[in-house]
Amino acid sequence: MPLDHPALTEEHEAFRATVRRFVEREILPHAAAWDEAGEFPRELYREAAAAGLFALGYPEEYGGTGGPGDAPGADHFFRIVSAEEFARAGTGGLSASLFSHTIGAPPIAAVGSEELKRRVLPSILSGEKISALAITEPTGGSDVARLKATATRQGGEYVVRGEKTFITSGMRADFYTVAVRTGGPGAAGVSLLLIERDRPGFTRAPLKKMGWWCSDTAALHFDDVRVPAANLVGEENAGFRAIMRNFNAERLSMAAGAVGFAQACLEDALDWARERRTFGRRLADHQAMRHKLVDMQTRVHAARALLYDTAWKLGAAPREPRYVAQLAMLKNLATDAMQFCADAAVQALGGAGYVRGTRAERIYREAKVMQIGGGSTEIMKDLAAKQLGW
Repeated sequence: MPLDHPALTEEHEAFRATVRRFVEREILPHAAAWDEAGEFPRELYREAAAAGLFALGYPEEYGGTGGPGDAPGADHFFRIVSAEEFARAGTGGLSASLFSHTIGAPPIAAVGSEELKRRVLPSILSGEKISALAITEPTGGSDVARLKATATRQGGEYVVRGEKTFITSGMRADFYTVAVRTGGPGAAGVSLLLIERDRPGFTRAPLKKMGWWCSDTAALHFDDVRVPAANLVGEENAGFRAIMRNFNAERLSMAAGAVGFAQACLEDALDWARERRTFGRRLADHQAMRHKLVDMQTRVHAARALLYDTAWKLGAAPREPRYVAQLAMLKNLATDAMQFCADAAVQALGGAGYVRGTRAERIYREAKVMQIGGGSTEIMKDLAAKQLGW
């Protein structure tokens, strides 16, 4: 269980209990099978929404729970609790796709028109529709200011041309929040458009991955796709700031998930070490194993402490440069802890850890994507240095 923190309230812990029950009942029994199948039932979106897991921080008039903060989802600790508990299932692909609305829908809620919010948010928050975010392109990801997909205004429509790739929920989504170039070069020419799945000229192709098997990741192609001007999210050529705000929330959630995955690996290694016997003793009675378990606990403890400290600070001052720098360093620390603990758990379990279907094996396959998605380790270091003025 997480360490006590002054920011955690009885409401947070009650929500943790709700999420844990949902994960234990609806996900854990099926996690290995869904991973092997490369998908999970669409009905799970509606079930998660009915359990109150989708509406965190979104305005009540669109089906959300309301809440303070600069953007949907802050009170950050409810999101952290959810990410930690879903990580217990050890299937990052499910979490990524099931909660893809947490990166696809916030720009709509934050800067979209009233008409757009009422048209799409209720169906997303009820689990009837799926939302995805489309930023990354074949020629670049984190360098949003240089994206190449274009949207040209023609009367009351935009005509979209270009490609996106590595898009989570890219095959299933009904609504795509897409970054496009509507103006000149650089950040000042970037906009966001909502594009529906059934638009003529919009095609998708699935991508096979090292991990996240049950997440439907896709490449998107826009060939003269006509989109109503009413689907513009926010103001034209003002999408860059909304994207950057979205990145902060995404990175915090990824860090929380990474801490949860690291915790799960520690638990599996500890349980195995207490049961497995070698040379007449429990594995846990060997000094080398005890030291490895302590190394794992140290990393989990440090990453969780920084996670909670960063969330508390971002809640008070979401745009403070040094806190944004801390967030970038947090993502690196948490995902490194996940990678270390996943490797240590598989090593501790030996052959059992290498066999497909165990929680540690799934997490081991998925550790690398956590160090890449939402901004790679190297990008995070660069961002931290810039935010600190170095």
